Amino acid sequence: MQSSRRGFTLIELLVVIAIIGILISLLLPAVQQAREAARHSQCKNNMKQLGLAMHNYHDAHRSFPPGYIGDFNSPSAAPTTLDGPPGWAWGTFLLPYVDQAPLYNKLNFNLPCWDAANAPFVSTNLPLFLCPSATNTDGPMAVKNGPVATGTTLAMFGRSTYVGNVGQDEPWGYTNLKDWHAVATGPLYRNSRVRVADVTDGLTNTVFLGEHAPLISSKTWVGVVPNAQVCPTDPLRHPATTCDNPATMVLAHSGPAATELAVIHAPNAPTCHVCQMYAEHTGGCNVLMGDGSVRFVSQFINVDTWAALSSRAMGEVTGEF
Repeated sequence: MQSSRRGFTLIELLVVIAIIGILISLLLPAVQQAREAARHSQCKNNMKQLGLAMHNYHDAHRSFPPGYIGDFNSPSAAPTTLDGPPGWAWGTFLLPYVDQAPLYNKLNFNLPCWDAANAPFVSTNLPLFLCPSATNTDGPMAVKNGPVATGTTLAMFGRSTYVGNVGQDEPWGYTNLKDWHAVATGPLYRNSRVRVADVTDGLTNTVFLGEHAPLISSKTWVGVVPNAQVCPTDPLRHPATTCDNPATMVLAHSGPAATELAVIHAPNAPTCHVCQMYAEHTGGCNVLMGDGSVRFVSQFINVDTWAALSSRAMGEVTGEF
């Protein structure tokens, strides 16, 4: 007996392929959203770990870590910003409290952070300082004295997508300013030693850390190099910003600033300055509050509320945000 077997026609095969394509197109956004949710969760967890480390540092040293340290009287200090050695920043001081004591012990704090003796260690990328949602985080950042494409490399530092909050004004914008205490209204600045008692606005209402994506500019956990410049990663994509002073390697401000015509930079604001907080999350960025909690701040937050959250002792009432 003979039996006939009928196969798929070309039209039937094309219909099946089209149906599979439609199903994939419906499923892909859900998969991408789930992945971003996981990355966002890890990003928040990183900040929580840094917040816990800050309080452990405070328990040991009776103050939060400095934004960075620099001897403004040093002969090698930069002539206008007065940034001098050794330059070590808040991220470095937290290393013993985030299970990085071996790396911390290899650093020679008697030398500047950019010294050749420290080079093999300061170029380390640490996952804790990198938000998984951020792009362009591979390899160390090149610290340069000019634009990304043309500047001379001064050092190679491990990256960070988290920056310290210096407050509303930008102390690095003032010429020959030694003591930043009167200008820096936030908890982290050059040679800062802010205690819990100094945050009179309340730890719950004061931002300590925020995000800054490498697609805007590169940041580091290591420190500040005098005479370096922090420049936009892609000047054509972000024409509203220009190169800024070396303090913005580790710090950001909210505004208003005397040098910026009272502009307030809310998170993810379209101006995209290298000195503001900016994340690759949709609609805003995560911030670490002084009490160790992590909150998501919308890019549409009231700008006066954002400025109030960025100060530690100006007496503003922020309410819910």
